[in-house]
Amino acid sequence: MGYSSFNKFRMSGRRGHPYRIRADSGGILTRSGWTSDSFPLILNLLKDERERVTRRPYAIIRPMFPPLRQIAARFSGRRRAALNFLIVHSGLLICALFLLAGLALAGDYGVNQDERRQREIATVNLNYILGQNPADNPVIKPSDRFYGVAFELPLLLAERLPGMSDYHYVHRLRLTLTHLFFIIAAFCCYRLAYHLGGNRLIALLALLLFLLHPRLYAHSYLNSKDLPFLSMFVIALYLLERAFRRDTVAAFALLGLAVGLLTNLRIAGIMLLPAALALRGLDLFHAADWPERKHILRTAGLFLLAAGLTFYAVTPHAWVNPVSYLTSSLALTVDHPDVGPVLFQGEWISAGRLPPHYLPTWFGITTPPPVMLLGLVGIAVALARGLARPGAAFRNNRRRFQLLLLAVFLLPPLAAALLGSNLFNGWRHFYFVYGPFCLLAALGGGWLLAALSRQRRPAAGLYGLVGLGLGLVLLQLAQLHPLQYSYFNFLVDRITPEHLRTQYRLDYWELAFRDGLEHLLERHPTEALVVGVEWKHTETLPPAARRRLRRAAAGRRADYELTNDFAPSRPDLAFNSVYRRFYHNALVAVRPLDSARMTPAATAAYRELYRQALAAEPIIRGDYAVYLNGKRLTFIRENCPPDSRDAWLGVKIFPHDPENLPPGLRDGYSYATYGNQRVRLGDTCLAILQLPDYARGDLFLERRNIGNFGPVSGLPLWEELYSVSRPGLQELIAQGRRKQPQPAGPEAFDVFLDREGNRNRLLYAKLHCSQAEYETPVTLHLYPENLVDLPFYLWKDGLDNRDFLLSIYGGRPGGECIAVFPLPDYPIAAIHTGQGGRWAVNLYPPTEPDRLRATYAALSTSQPAARAAFALYLLDNRLIYLREICAAADMAAGFFLHIIPEDAADLPPERQAAGFANLDFAFDRRGGPFDGKCLAAVSLPNYSIKEIRTGQYIPGQGEVWAVELMVGQ
Repeated sequence: MGYSSFNKFRMSGRRGHPYRIRADSGGILTRSGWTSDSFPLILNLLKDERERVTRRPYAIIRPMFPPLRQIAARFSGRRRAALNFLIVHSGLLICALFLLAGLALAGDYGVNQDERRQREIATVNLNYILGQNPADNPVIKPSDRFYGVAFELPLLLAERLPGMSDYHYVHRLRLTLTHLFFIIAAFCCYRLAYHLGGNRLIALLALLLFLLHPRLYAHSYLNSKDLPFLSMFVIALYLLERAFRRDTVAAFALLGLAVGLLTNLRIAGIMLLPAALALRGLDLFHAADWPERKHILRTAGLFLLAAGLTFYAVTPHAWVNPVSYLTSSLALTVDHPDVGPVLFQGEWISAGRLPPHYLPTWFGITTPPPVMLLGLVGIAVALARGLARPGAAFRNNRRRFQLLLLAVFLLPPLAAALLGSNLFNGWRHFYFVYGPFCLLAALGGGWLLAALSRQRRPAAGLYGLVGLGLGLVLLQLAQLHPLQYSYFNFLVDRITPEHLRTQYRLDYWELAFRDGLEHLLERHPTEALVVGVEWKHTETLPPAARRRLRRAAAGRRADYELTNDFAPSRPDLAFNSVYRRFYHNALVAVRPLDSARMTPAATAAYRELYRQALAAEPIIRGDYAVYLNGKRLTFIRENCPPDSRDAWLGVKIFPHDPENLPPGLRDGYSYATYGNQRVRLGDTCLAILQLPDYARGDLFLERRNIGNFGPVSGLPLWEELYSVSRPGLQELIAQGRRKQPQPAGPEAFDVFLDREGNRNRLLYAKLHCSQAEYETPVTLHLYPENLVDLPFYLWKDGLDNRDFLLSIYGGRPGGECIAVFPLPDYPIAAIHTGQGGRWAVNLYPPTEPDRLRATYAALSTSQPAARAAFALYLLDNRLIYLREICAAADMAAGFFLHIIPEDAADLPPERQAAGFANLDFAFDRRGGPFDGKCLAAVSLPNYSIKEIRTGQYIPGQGEVWAVELMVGQ
């Protein structure tokens, strides 16, 4: 037998076992050794091999060169060993190649809008761990305390390495580490697919599908919130399968560590805890004897303990009350308070009212087609196998993990749809389901290969289709770099100009600004430029490039403005952009502000608009002459100083009916702001603003010093009020003064409630307002009728803090301060507002003309439930306090109100340990004096109440009086 044939004969058997040759009469080679029929057959095999060799052309020469034969054999063995090495370590090699590419490409990505906030959250947690600030540090919002820092803290510590003084290097380090974690997760995905599919080809397919998702690839650099959770989720899934495959104490302890970290990153990761325990319960059910059951219980307990301790150790804000932290985090997941409207399929929709197909649609239009097709096949196969033999599926480790992958892919989006969770910015909060989907897709590809093999059909066509699909995805990934997060597949119209922009938000992360800045630097390689852009986008550039850029407020106006706001209010961008980054749509525009830098066509277009504006009379003659042609506002200033800093002009719109406002414009605010920077035509400054169709109320026209950059950052230099139609805002304020005067001292504003349609709003006005009064923040505290109308983290204080600046909600035209503040939709019991200690008033949104007198009249038909310093009434699910004759001292003491429910589970999470709801209040927040009487009313919770304990107290002195009401009796 020749070397080649013998080697094939030897290698084809199982490792460590003699090969079995089957003949018609049975096996001649067995596990125990040779049989009596073995030798004749082997002699025949050797004879056939000799005859085959002698027929080769070089059969005569080959025996004459034994050294060559030995060299050939050795070379063949090394080549085979190298090939085996590449096959065995193919996944690791591909991950290494992607990592090298990632190290080279990390510097191309800009800063996202959440990065600074993430670093602040990590800093507050680190300082709390070091004992330098309290857990409820006011630097971050209450909702930010429920963001895990298991990944952000290592990033923050890495920033403090030597040589990280410049933010350019800090930013690049953050991107590199985030991408490295993603690559580690990709390798775990490869290993998991290999163990579930039993085939390296399936594992390689899963790896490539995981890595070649354009959106996720870009997010693997820039997104330190959603992508680390996706990466940790895949790692935890791999460790879960590994723990059950090896069934050792160490494997389950490592799994508990991974699940604890995963739950810290996002509370949704806790789903793997009951999943692992359920699988362990199945093992316990099928255990044969007590030692096996004992081992299963020991590993399950160790896993649970490791997960709990890990989560507690890496979650500083859970150290005080872990149970409350977990429940509050789950509540935040369902109902996130900081969510605005969402642009979906061309409509602005409230985040809490998105259609059920929101997540499936986003997943379908942003996932590469090869992944989608293979994933659908994998889901169908997993379902068919699970339904065909459910009992066997739960006993077989591979089958039940396929069902687990199916569950973690389908159930979280389904739960979000059923619970009505607030969703926004596509499906980025559900990126973690992509890992299980890739594994299902790879298993689906393996099933197709097996089906073709059973039908004895060549699989080259399937290989070609999958390879072509992945090649096209790789090509698109390269074309979009570094803006791959804007990827859409063929299911969306990407050809019609501006179509995508009107259907979906493209540049939510604002990374395209860096792309525009790099274009400007290439366009002007030696010139220093003044740019109008948020300065954080310049900080990620290399120091040498950053030194050639100046802030817009550095002594002269900007040379270029960068924007991704392509609203209809910006008609100038259609003809005045020197650069626009397109993926069948604009992501960022670079707009020159001087005719010397504009194209001749843009200069001619501006001169034509200037000529058209001068053909009419201006509606305002002030710092700027303002012309209104249809819905187009034209600002013109002759003899414009070349070194003036005022680079921003804007309009605030107050429609008569706030329902006419699109929800995408501040979502319920009674105004909308449009801004534009002016251009220069010789000595003339000119700016164009296009008003929306609903602009039929009052307009605040203003010019601002831009400060850092933006309409809210600087002080107003010029403001005017203009009414497009009557009655206008000034007349409305005059009517309110006649109806509801609120005297509160000589410095006070007139504050009154105005009802428009189904909504309320607060109007503030003062005839002569100083600059100091205009710049002082306004305090606004809203006390709801029912605490459940507030976000859960505000229940403790019992109020909604809406402090604001007059410059945001109003203006100072002609020296008169005016502001309009929209109130929320929930019922409000009391409003407290004021300004820096200058003045303060309390308001009570009336359901009738006089709320206090109407409540007092209703008490004549009721008997008090108790009497003390105040008479207490229970009426219409309200607790009413009445004192017929009262003095200032009766109102000065604080009121305590403790509600004990029938079921403690009805309490807010942070009150369940105490066993009662604390609704303490100040008298002026819930009532007021009238005709010598004092009356206050507090709405009770909607759950069943067992007992009420209430009274008054003086801080530092104790209770003044107290009453206990047994409501159940």
